[in-house]
Amino acid sequence: MSMLQHLLVRLRQGHKTQAYPKSLPPLPPRLRGLPVLDPSACSLECDDCVRACPSAALSLGEQAGAGRLNLDLGRCVFCGACEQACPQGCIHFSGNHQLASSTREALCVDSRVQRLEVELEQEMRRLFGRALKLRQVSAGGCNACEADINVLTTIGWDLGRFGIDVVASPRHADGLIVTGPVTENMREALLETYAATPSPKLVIAVGACAISGGLFAGHEEAHDGVGAFLPVDLYIPGCPPHPLTILDGLLRLLGRLPA
Repeated sequence: MSMLQHLLVRLRQGHKTQAYPKSLPPLPPRLRGLPVLDPSACSLECDDCVRACPSAALSLGEQAGAGRLNLDLGRCVFCGACEQACPQGCIHFSGNHQLASSTREALCVDSRVQRLEVELEQEMRRLFGRALKLRQVSAGGCNACEADINVLTTIGWDLGRFGIDVVASPRHADGLIVTGPVTENMREALLETYAATPSPKLVIAVGACAISGGLFAGHEEAHDGVGAFLPVDLYIPGCPPHPLTILDGLLRLLGRLPA
């Protein structure tokens, strides 16, 4: 195929990169995003949702009504089992993709409107706001979160247009993006990779496993997430999180999206 033919093919294909953040890309109806909790009909005698949860993400207060339902997004695997088990419909997974938070505490949600705070300090934003290089570390992950991080580097998302790139060496990185529950076999490798990353540096935990251990929490060969070893600057819940959830968290961390 000649160069002219190549150019004609590209013209016919048009622009493939999504317009985000100017507009949201279409999200699948089955997407489970930020949970909405309505405890108004929650019964003190019922704990069906808690028993259905495979990762102990749900807990119940001692009184019915507001504050009775509590959900830890850092533990939640977004399986929807609690929503299906609740006979009163007190739990609903919305289509809201904005899940990331800069604090672990903010991932514990109840019936109140949740505002997840995500933003670096001014000096860190000055350093990393225009260009951010990340070394991805799979610390025992199943490859689901890793795959969705990789999706962001494809032509449809083009992570590089925001100045954010995944690099091959920690010595070229501004921080780590960690997936997996940090298995014992990966503990030393994670710590050495962090040590090889020049300061100042960021740590981003992607997925339930990296935040809390996920389904592997409490296992003798896992360490319940990266927070047991390293200071975490951004938590991105999900199992796995949608690529848009990851990108939204990264851009908000850098102050590149409106509040």
